Order: sequence, then C-alpha cells, then structure tokens
Amino acid sequence: MSDWSLDGLLANLHEDIQNRLTIARKSFAHPGTKGDASENIWLELLQKYLPHRYQSTKAHVVDSLGNFSQQIDVVVFDRQYSPFIFNYEGQTVIPAESVYAVFEAKQEINADLIKYAQDKVASVRKLHRTSLPIPHAGGTYPPKPLVPIIGGILALESTWSPPLGDALIKALNGQTSDAHLDLGCVAAHGAFCFNNMTSSYEISDHTKHATTFLFELISRLQSSATVPMIDIKAYASWLTK
Repeated sequence: MSDWSLDGLLANLHEDIQNRLTIARKSFAHPGTKGDASENIWLELLQKYLPHRYQSTKAHVVDSLGNFSQQIDVVVFDRQYSPFIFNYEGQTVIPAESVYAVFEAKQEINADLIKYAQDKVASVRKLHRTSLPIPHAGGTYPPKPLVPIIGGILALESTWSPPLGDALIKALNGQTSDAHLDLGCVAAHGAFCFNNMTSSYEISDHTKHATTFLFELISRLQSSATVPMIDIKAYASWLTK
C-alpha cells in the first residue's frame, strides 16, 4: 500500500491557506499591508491550481464604452482568447469580455462587508460586453451568449455567531442579479455556494474549506462556456477620440 493520502493532501492545502492568512493577520499592523498580504495568498492559490487558460490578478475591468469597474481584489480571466490587458506600474486593466470570475478578499466577513463585495461584483457585471460571430471553415457561427460572471468573497474569519448561519444567508439574499454572490470561502469556518437548482445557498462546514472553495470554483469554470470573441474594433474606436 502507498504511504500517500489524498485526504491528507487536500487537508494540507486548506491548512496552508488558513495558516498563511492567520500569520498575515497577526504579523502586519498596517491595514493596507495586511489586506495586500491576504489578497496575495488567495491569488497565489488560484495562480498555482487553476488550469493555465485562466489567470488571476488584482485589476480594474473596462468595457468598450469606456466604463470602468471598481478595483477588484481577485479577477479570474482568460488569456487564451483575449487579445490584451493593460499593465503599467502595477496597475492592471482587463477587458470585460475576458472575465470569468471576480472576488473581494477581506480579513473577515460581516453584513457591511458582504454588501461591499456585492457592490464590487455588480460594478463588473454591469459593464458592456461584446460578442462577435465566430468564423470557421464552412462559414460563421453566431455570436456566443455571454458567460455569466462568477462573483464571491474570500476571508479568514466571520464576525457572526454562528459564523456561517442565518445572518450570513440573510446578508447574501435579496440582492439584484448583478450583485449576487455565487460562492465564497471563510477559511477558519467554512465555504458557501449558491445552488442554482434549488435557488438557495449551501454551507460546507467540514475541515477543508479552502480546498472545497477551489474545487467548486474549478467545477463552475469547467461548466462555463469559453469567453466570447471580443470586438477589438469597438475598443479601437477610442483611438480616434
């Protein structure tokens, strides 16, 4: 029999994330430094474990009409079919068509921070996205329907008691579709996701919270269609303005 343990590997992945988030919270006194460290931990997790067609970074998102989102802590985006991003002096701007998922990263969650994350997610979903017909050997396919953008929140702890109980569900419910949060992870307490079949939130409270979140995100990305073909000329029109 092998000495390897899949259960152990998955548990260790979660424990590594929780321990790093805890160390960052205890080690850095400055709120901005503490927040940056936490964001980097989540970004490194996704950069390491998501398939290479996906990339993740902190960014603003822009559309071809010139509208910008708020700054987003974690943007999961396509680099296989998306033609460009703008990156200068640490500031990254990503076209709306390339975005698969957006997350707000916080030290903890409460009602105000859930609302804050919902507003951040909505600022991306409200952006205009183009979709061109797709050429192929026999002609063209019609434009792809737009990929629903996954939205969520990532944190270390919850201020509620119980941490992921009715108060969380109340804060998550009742939002517009633009502000809806699909999934999240509170590393010290559990993970949650919205079940589209039952139109309700499900809470996972076993011990591998970060791993649960990662696998759920990968599953949802797998079920998403590839991002639409971007109309680069819609962006190029700004060259003459």
